[in-house]
Amino acid sequence: MSGETINGIPRVDPRARRAVWKRAMQRLVATRPGAAVHRMIAAPIDAPIMRASGGRVNLAVGVLPVVVLTSTGGHSGQQRATPLVYFTDGDDVILTASNYGGARHPSWYHNLIAHPECELHIGRRGGRFVAREIEGAERDRLFGLAVDLYPGYANYARQTDGIRTIRTLRLTPAS
Repeated sequence: MSGETINGIPRVDPRARRAVWKRAMQRLVATRPGAAVHRMIAAPIDAPIMRASGGRVNLAVGVLPVVVLTSTGGHSGQQRATPLVYFTDGDDVILTASNYGGARHPSWYHNLIAHPECELHIGRRGGRFVAREIEGAERDRLFGLAVDLYPGYANYARQTDGIRTIRTLRLTPAS
């Protein structure tokens, strides 16, 4: 591990202690109404806000680290920009396909399975990555770290129990 970034994306320690106000905001967003507001209002406009501000502004207001994933549509072939919470593990970026605890995997997950080559950006910083799904004990370890970062993931796992397993993806910088 070297440097403060991975292909331009800042490293994020999911176990780092967070301020009380950030933990309170996370608890609010983790509720069903909070998640619904985020899904319907914040998420659709976050990528354009981040692009326009050069990554300096996003609707997570520092509560959670957010990166914009640009993936290729699995069916359409069109480029899709999706703001996502992330953290880092070693020299890779980790994404959690929670879909707010919905019964289906998010579309960006299907896009990465179909086309693993993607880009991650925070404003002008970022670069190309290759995604791969993580399974078994490594997936469980990374999902535990995701819950350390954002306790709402534990709620989402309970909501999907018996329906689907929330997927975890490791994105490695493209060579």
